[in-house]
Amino acid sequence: MIVVDSNVLAYFYLPCEHTPAAEASFQADPEWAAPILWRSEFRNILAGYIRRGTLTFEQAVAIQREAEGTLEGAEFEVDSNEVLKLVRDSDCSACDCEFIALAMQLDARMATMDKKLLKAFPDVAVAISKP
Repeated sequence: MIVVDSNVLAYFYLPCEHTPAAEASFQADPEWAAPILWRSEFRNILAGYIRRGTLTFEQAVAIQREAEGTLEGAEFEVDSNEVLKLVRDSDCSACDCEFIALAMQLDARMATMDKKLLKAFPDVAVAISKP
């Protein structure tokens, strides 16, 4: 199991230069997990695509539904105290620290391309890379 941040999910479902890396990450470990927060963050990413005219509303709904299926049964609550400890000990946002807290809770790694997270939590965060 690997915890994936919302951007990795976006790379997986929305073709871009990082899509091959996200696909390789999924092939290496298809058991993805995320804090429940991922839904709001992912919807926000989709909203940007809708507003730019890159996706239709119907396409965005279908992508959201597919992503929810990928993470079905692997969405978790995180302890606020643990998140705030991570915030205290880094300069990362509380939202980002939710993903790190979940990875720690599950004794898993967290896949990201966020340089700040990779630097602050090198024992937990791992970069996805092109195959």
